[in-house]
Amino acid sequence: MLTVHAERYIALRRALGFKLHASLTNLRAFARYATDRGDTHVRAVTALDWATEGCSPYTRYARLRDVVHLARFLQAEDPAHEIPSNPFQVHSFRPLPYIYSNAEVAQLISAVSLLRPSYPLRRKVYATLLGLIAATGLRISEALNLEFQDVLPGGILHIHHTKCGKSRMVPLHPSAAQALEAYLEVRRQAVVADNHIFLSAGGRRISSSMVEYTFHRILRLARIAPDRSRRPRLHDLRHTFATRALEQCSAERESIGRHFVALSTYLGHTDIAYTYWYLEATPELMSGMAVAAEAVLFKEGA
Repeated sequence: MLTVHAERYIALRRALGFKLHASLTNLRAFARYATDRGDTHVRAVTALDWATEGCSPYTRYARLRDVVHLARFLQAEDPAHEIPSNPFQVHSFRPLPYIYSNAEVAQLISAVSLLRPSYPLRRKVYATLLGLIAATGLRISEALNLEFQDVLPGGILHIHHTKCGKSRMVPLHPSAAQALEAYLEVRRQAVVADNHIFLSAGGRRISSSMVEYTFHRILRLARIAPDRSRRPRLHDLRHTFATRALEQCSAERESIGRHFVALSTYLGHTDIAYTYWYLEATPELMSGMAVAAEAVLFKEGA
């Protein structure tokens, strides 16, 4: 019975866009463990015994965390399910992003010209890739997964290989659309079977690890924050896009709320709570913005 409940919960979460890679393994393993003990409902003692078998503090914490989520879901239907407490606490630190200035973004793109042209498209690939991420806030994986058919008329990108499995449309600023089209004119001349927009030296989709490696080279060439102990990241371009977008909000409460919700949709967040993170890099806008956004969502959902 618990196995059926776990699979039902997994199916629901996946339908909402969650991939549940590690959680899926945990939930199925717990369901088997509890069933072998003869349990038909989630029992706190069983969950604790199973979690304790984890090989590390984080594994034990994650195991029980996943069971707690399952138990909350099931208890809404049947109060006989017990919600265990989680004594395995782990402390994680999410460092604040580096927010690039407009001049630094320009420096990054300019520094690409200093890369060794190890293959004909290399400099154009990285200049366009960095510019596109800076102009749209795309995740690096979303940019690398772009294919020709994903560039739609009117300067719109169809993003369908997303972190949460949901597709979205991303309109480009005219200047970004023009720069992308200029690159595509050159890219179309490459005689390769791969249909991805951004190619590696082997004529295939570039791996994320190669992009990260090359980005750190570009960062050094651009001489951006060379003395900073924690170096700026490629992903910080996404944070920078979100922060600049929030800075352009008007001071009017209703406008702030709608702007915030629109940004959350544009970035492909499944929950507006994920967008709140960007407020930490924009403290002058933090006061009132989250409340305004929630007010808009509440009003529209009423």
